[in-house]
Amino acid sequence: MAGEVSSICSDLIRFDTTNPGSGERPAAEYVAGLLAEAGVEPVVFESARHRTSVVARIPGDSPEALLIHGHLDVVPAEPADWRIHPFSGEITGGCVWGRGAVDMKGTLSMTLALVRDWARRGVRPTRDVVLAFLADEEATGEYGARHAVRRHRELFDGCTEAISESGGYSVEVQGRRVYPIAVGERGTAWMKVTAHGVAGHGSRPAADNAVAELCHALSRLAAHRWPVRLTPGVAALVTSLEEILGERIDRDHLEREAERLGRAGTLFAAQIRNSANPTMLQAGYKVNVIPGTATAHVDGRFLPGYREEFLETIDRLLGPRITREFVNLEEAPSAPLDTPFFARLGAAVVAEDEEARPVPYVMSGGTDAKSFAGIGIRGYGFAPLRLSSDLDYFGMFHGVDERVPVEGLEFGVRVLDRLLTSPAPA
Repeated sequence: MAGEVSSICSDLIRFDTTNPGSGERPAAEYVAGLLAEAGVEPVVFESARHRTSVVARIPGDSPEALLIHGHLDVVPAEPADWRIHPFSGEITGGCVWGRGAVDMKGTLSMTLALVRDWARRGVRPTRDVVLAFLADEEATGEYGARHAVRRHRELFDGCTEAISESGGYSVEVQGRRVYPIAVGERGTAWMKVTAHGVAGHGSRPAADNAVAELCHALSRLAAHRWPVRLTPGVAALVTSLEEILGERIDRDHLEREAERLGRAGTLFAAQIRNSANPTMLQAGYKVNVIPGTATAHVDGRFLPGYREEFLETIDRLLGPRITREFVNLEEAPSAPLDTPFFARLGAAVVAEDEEARPVPYVMSGGTDAKSFAGIGIRGYGFAPLRLSSDLDYFGMFHGVDERVPVEGLEFGVRVLDRLLTSPAPA
């Protein structure tokens, strides 16, 4: 099991599943083959040509099922920027290198290695386990998780909870190993905004310049200081950090406190307010022509429970002369932390690292958990890794020189094994 997890991770990275690109099919076929070799029957389906996902169910002692989902696609990588080619899957310096090592082929490899080890040992999980290896998470999930829950809902029957990326890894905080376990994430509101004006010659006074109107609106949006909102998940994180650090965190000045606390502060700095960042602009076709329209795209994110406040603020800042439409709108899911399952997630980590301090956490971005929340599955970010303090794990998401420690992968397999096979406490 120990050697296999890194080799599977390396193999998966060698499949170039860049999104947008040629699709996930070769990687999906590889995953399906590994599952079939372990005696697990995979269901392979496509939402479009080569946009391929794989789902499988492993029977357990209880029909109440746990979903473990992850995505096969990755964001683009420019080889010239990397020390080691991003699709080499090279193992060197104790790490597996390449695009997807962190996000999230390393996690997929842990699941696959564990399932294959169970087959060799004849192990049965304590509850049904549904495995989903999905397409298109790095876009909207339309060709992956959304398609799966819409067209293959029966594959997830009995699933009450799910685990996936963006949680369960160690963060060194003042000499202590903190393991954030995600209990929610901000909602997504990707918007196209448009200004309409009067087209005309560029040398004449503009009657109604759409480009200027759009620039003014985007300037208001970019300059807006969103108010701090302390959601239950972040409040629980702050309380946990106070206990770990042995000091009070001033909830009336959380932004300042996040900066003061350094690495500990990064766990909540981006999760205490909504955000809206202009990311794309399109206008005009000739320097001496005032265009009739100008458009921009905005990446909006809102905290759980604050969708309406977010949208009302967006409309006020854009003003009455700017229209908006959603490119992608997804709710902000949240999962309870005062449950036996959340306690079991933390206990599984502590069993492998007695110095671990599990804490609740809210993600600033988004995952396929949003799609599964729509069918009633409570999602947790739990992809366990023990990392060295000098490894910038946050910085490697969509960054260059992405890599994951082999020992971290092996640690994760052991944690998942404990979580899925240990009897629930009485």
